[in-house]
Formats: sequence, C-alpha cells, structure tokens
Amino acid sequence: MQMTEEYLPTIEIEPPAAVPQRSIIWLHGLGADGADFVSIVPELQLPSMLGIRFIFPHAPIMPVTVNNGYKMRAWFDIPATAIHENIDEEGIAKSVNSINLLIEKEISRGIAPKHIVLAGFSQGAMIALTTGLCYPQALGGVIALSGCLPLANKVFERASAANHQLPIFAAHGTEDVVVPYALGKATYAALKQMGYSVSWHSYPMPHSVCTEEVKDISQWIQDAWRKDDPLVY
Repeated sequence: MQMTEEYLPTIEIEPPAAVPQRSIIWLHGLGADGADFVSIVPELQLPSMLGIRFIFPHAPIMPVTVNNGYKMRAWFDIPATAIHENIDEEGIAKSVNSINLLIEKEISRGIAPKHIVLAGFSQGAMIALTTGLCYPQALGGVIALSGCLPLANKVFERASAANHQLPIFAAHGTEDVVVPYALGKATYAALKQMGYSVSWHSYPMPHSVCTEEVKDISQWIQDAWRKDDPLVY
C-alpha cells in the first residue's frame, strides 16, 4: 500500500516564554478541523514550566460514505452507521502513517518520544489510540475522548512492546449516540485485559467535551509527566 510522505497541515501553539520541551498532537473529530480544539489550550491551565507545544493537524478532505459521499475532513471513511462494522482499514493505516510523520517531526525538533502525547476526539481518538499502541518508541501517553479502538484484535497483534506501559486517558459520555458509550467502555475493558494502564472516566454528556473532563485531562497530563520527570516540579 502506497503511504503518503507529506506532512499534514497543522495549527501550532508554542509554549509562552519557554523553549518547547514537550508536544501534544491533538486530533479533531469527523467534519471538524485542527482549529476545533485550539481553545482547550488555555482551559487546561497547564504549568508553563512543562513547555508544551500543541499541534492540531487538519485531517484530509475526503468523501464520507455514511454522509452520502459528502466531502469533509476525516481520518478515514465510515461506510456504515454502525462505526464498528465495515471498517476502512486502508484509511486508518494512511492516517496512522501521517501521525507517525508528525511524531518523527517533533523528535527531529528535539522533543523526546516520551515527551510526546497523542490526543484525539471521536475519529481522532481512534487514530490516536491506534498510533500510540503501535508506535515503535515509548511515547508519553494517549488521550482518547469519545472514541473506541477499531480493529482492536489486529492492533493488539502489531502493538509495540515499547508502548505496553503507555499511560492512557480514556473518557466517554454516557449519553453518546454517535460513538455509543458501550463501544468506549468495551475498548477500555479490552485495553485493561491486554495489560495497558488505562484511566477511565465517564461523564453524563452526549458526544462532546465537558468542563469536568477538561479538568481531569489537565490533572492526568501533569501526573503522567510528573512520574516521568519529577524534577520539573
């Protein structure tokens, strides 16, 4: 399969008055774009000493079958309403490759792999999880919001031993009808069964992000990097 070697277009937010020491690559959901989660940066209220560069890539524009072929930004096609059926394996592989390139770009800019976190919402969460579990070097963690793990058995088969201790923040709304809550909970259970370190959070909300969730994400990021590098605190 032919893989792209071009970087996705991104929005980048550099840390204020600090040399970047860490990076969070944040993937939007279906039909949105990289700007969708830019506003979360100040809401997280992360310590400036962490020196975090935020990177918000734009997914490619493609026709999405379940939306009558309408072209929109998507990480992969969705052939059926039941998102866990007829999965676009090739599309997922292409997006994973694109995120791998962004990770490698950050490494080339001096960011250690363990200081790179992947985050995503909905479709973006699916790509963040798949990429994080399979990346050959140990990363800092994955934040998976309102998503699941498509092709879980295949992902586990090719998962990287380097990321078996990968910290994972998984969260879902109990009223989600877009990516049903049961799919998110099943992904959490599968990850736990495979021995991954998963912090599970549920919120009484639909397919969205809430204030309490943002606070929990902020705390999880700080805890994850405190364990990794306690001298920065």
